[in-house]
Amino acid sequence: MITYKETSALAANIMKIISYNVNGIRAAIRKGFLDWIQSANPDVICIQETKAMKEQVDTDAITEAGYPYQYWYSAQKKGYSGVAIFSKTEPNNVAYGTGVDYMDYEGRNIRVDFDNLSVMSLYLPSGTNIARLEHKLGYMDDFQNYINQLKEEIPNLVICGDYNICHEAIDIHDPVRNKNVSGFLPVEREWIGNFMDSGFIDSFRHFNKEPHNYTWWSYRANARNNNKGWRIDYNMVAKPLQENLKRAVILPEAKHSDHCPLLVELEF
Repeated sequence: MITYKETSALAANIMKIISYNVNGIRAAIRKGFLDWIQSANPDVICIQETKAMKEQVDTDAITEAGYPYQYWYSAQKKGYSGVAIFSKTEPNNVAYGTGVDYMDYEGRNIRVDFDNLSVMSLYLPSGTNIARLEHKLGYMDDFQNYINQLKEEIPNLVICGDYNICHEAIDIHDPVRNKNVSGFLPVEREWIGNFMDSGFIDSFRHFNKEPHNYTWWSYRANARNNNKGWRIDYNMVAKPLQENLKRAVILPEAKHSDHCPLLVELEF
């Protein structure tokens, strides 16, 4: 049965894409994720931090929620990292990983290709200690090179996900105290700025220049209730799709994770 929501979206030919770091897909499902996804009703949802193999998840329940096309790319290490994409319609092609071994061992990239655009779910590493920060910086450089090449082949690219970086002071609740914390280091902020300059639009900031809009909050010190957050999740839209951008919002009322989802709509 096609609902009114679906028919209205189809009539306008709008594609709704949501990105969501669920911090464990099984835990999110226990917290009502599948009910939420049916009401949010995206065409495609990009998931990060699945923390599960496909075999460990009730995929039939995801199908029943309206997403029969599910693509999983898990880390080799169990209960860690992992990305997925769920779609209402079948894509033309699915690309698992980047072809760069050390990146792919951690299950951080998956892409689906449709007629009008391609959608990637990305989970950039966090720099929790010096070793992981070095790993993150190396990953960022290699990812930029990978995307530079990919754009030659696929110019209409939307890269959704957890970048683990705040871009500007407006994107973090306490820019002064956090200036030496990974996620807001000058080298990281410069990288994400250069990434945008290489041909991507921060879709949320394209429409919304207001402060106090965040996508992640620490579980400590009642941070979410006090809105002491970081905006580290992005739906980056390649420049050739700029005229197709219709709307981009953050959805903080969804509470299945320490992150919240974010939406971008494109019209074709």
